[in-house]
Amino acid sequence: MNAITLELGKRGGRPCIRGLRISVYDVLSMLSSGMSAQEILDDFPELTADDIRAVLAYAAQREHQVVSLQVQ
Repeated sequence: MNAITLELGKRGGRPCIRGLRISVYDVLSMLSSGMSAQEILDDFPELTADDIRAVLAYAAQREHQVVSLQVQ
């Protein structure tokens, strides 16, 4: 199973982590507000360190796609 999933009707179709109701946006928001990865893992024991890395990789890939589209 992929770490990042999309399901119609779940969290408005936003990308989530492993089918959970925790979205990529949620984790990115927590990180950007200053929470450490360990604090997130402590607050959400259903998440793993691999999930947080998958969120960051997903965000990096999305950013790369946006920049690439603008350059072309």
